Amino acid sequence: MITTPRRRQAASALLALGTILSAGACTVANSGPEPSSGGNVASTVRIVLPEEPPTLEPCDASLTATGRVTRANITEALTERDPATGQLQPALATEWKQDSPTEWTFTLRQGVKFHDGTAFDAKAAAFSIDRTVGSKIDCNVDGYVFGGIELTATAPDASTLKVKTAKPDPILPLRLSFVEIVPATTSTTGKVREPVGTGPYKIAKWDTGRSLRLERFSGYWGKAPEFAAAEYVWRAEGSIRAAMIQSDEADIAIGLAPEDGAGDGAVQFPNNETSYLRIDAAKPPLNDVRVRQAINYAIDKNGLVASVFAGLGKPAGQLVPEGVTGHNTAIQPWPFDMAQAKKLIAEAKADGVPTDTPITIIGRNGIYPKAAEAMEVVQNALIEAGLSVKIQMLDVNAWLEYLLAPFPKDAGPTLLQAQHGNQAGDAAFTMGQIYGTKGAQSSYGTKELDELIGAAEQASGEERQAAFAKALEYQSKEVVRDAVMAHMTGILALSKKVTYKPNAATNDEMRLADVHPAG
Repeated sequence: MITTPRRRQAASALLALGTILSAGACTVANSGPEPSSGGNVASTVRIVLPEEPPTLEPCDASLTATGRVTRANITEALTERDPATGQLQPALATEWKQDSPTEWTFTLRQGVKFHDGTAFDAKAAAFSIDRTVGSKIDCNVDGYVFGGIELTATAPDASTLKVKTAKPDPILPLRLSFVEIVPATTSTTGKVREPVGTGPYKIAKWDTGRSLRLERFSGYWGKAPEFAAAEYVWRAEGSIRAAMIQSDEADIAIGLAPEDGAGDGAVQFPNNETSYLRIDAAKPPLNDVRVRQAINYAIDKNGLVASVFAGLGKPAGQLVPEGVTGHNTAIQPWPFDMAQAKKLIAEAKADGVPTDTPITIIGRNGIYPKAAEAMEVVQNALIEAGLSVKIQMLDVNAWLEYLLAPFPKDAGPTLLQAQHGNQAGDAAFTMGQIYGTKGAQSSYGTKELDELIGAAEQASGEERQAAFAKALEYQSKEVVRDAVMAHMTGILALSKKVTYKPNAATNDEMRLADVHPAG
């Protein structure tokens, strides 16, 4: 049972590899005097992102572009994971206990209000869980976190929530850290663009295509954040984002590369992301395992990390990184072997596999620095190996059509440029949604792998670790659904007017309460 309350400001983890910049100034430029609450500095922090959020829908907060703005800022969950320790902490729930293998009881925080003034209670919590997991509005959290898990949530009284699952689920409280809580009046027939939450900030104005402004919520239950407002803008070019720091147009710039020119403002941090190509293994020629193996052999991961990623990363062989339950230490990155890649393609072609069928790399602008250049390197390698490959770079909304099922029809065989961050710390948040036959981001699966994943999800402790490691080994050796490239390192830039300590969760949820005026 968890009993120790935890305030939001304690969530920042000291995982940054760079130093945090500071200066004598204690205000941010372009912000006039505003009434502050709790004696906090009245000012606006300015943040420049690589892309505009596609939506702020709470049940899509597991998407990076949405979650980095929404999670713990606008909306909150019942529980939250500390990225420094991996421990689950109270948020809108103050404690929880497991009554039976399939039943849990959560005690909820009292005195909490939504931005519209209505009270947060167990009915709102039960509603939010049902809306995320039980509705038909295609929530990304449903596929990513719950993956077909059946559960029911009820409210015996205003401060007590009961959750019952069809099967035992040892990590249910962790899963619920992804369910953002909204009022019971929220639409259940469609997604909302501008949500109402309980977080320290509320949406003030979203000028589509230009900027998004959040303002401090005076009725917040916890400690008021120091900045009265946050202004988000977006610029696709990393060099432009870095220049905005230098010219005092922004205080934080996200998703930079070493050559973008952030200078002394650059801060490196482990961003918990793994870059990979999702292979459309159901369509020829990619339905032949030899072709999928050849793709892995043809990509020079060390060269890619050294050149395109400028050393900011580490070649990877699996989507579950070190430190996450289920990581398999025996799985190493595929070696670069162009001769073997050519041999496998030639063998497949000789057996009648249509290896000359055009394959499209579906890339995403801004998914990480030099995204297009990385795909050009991959394209050249696969053409050299004997495949026909073209590139189609898309913005985030069009790219999401390929990421999430149901996928576009008649697209032909594709390789999807993707990035996965397991911020929850358990392989359950990778395996089912990405490799399961019915996974929300899965284009291919097998019965055998489904069974291995299912068994691992029911296990706990050391058995859980061993079971997920076994499933990963099977995927790597027998299925070969992906070409995993690298575990990434991120760069952001800070102006001299703010301090912020990035951590492994920064790319997915950037908490404004952890940003402070320097001084």
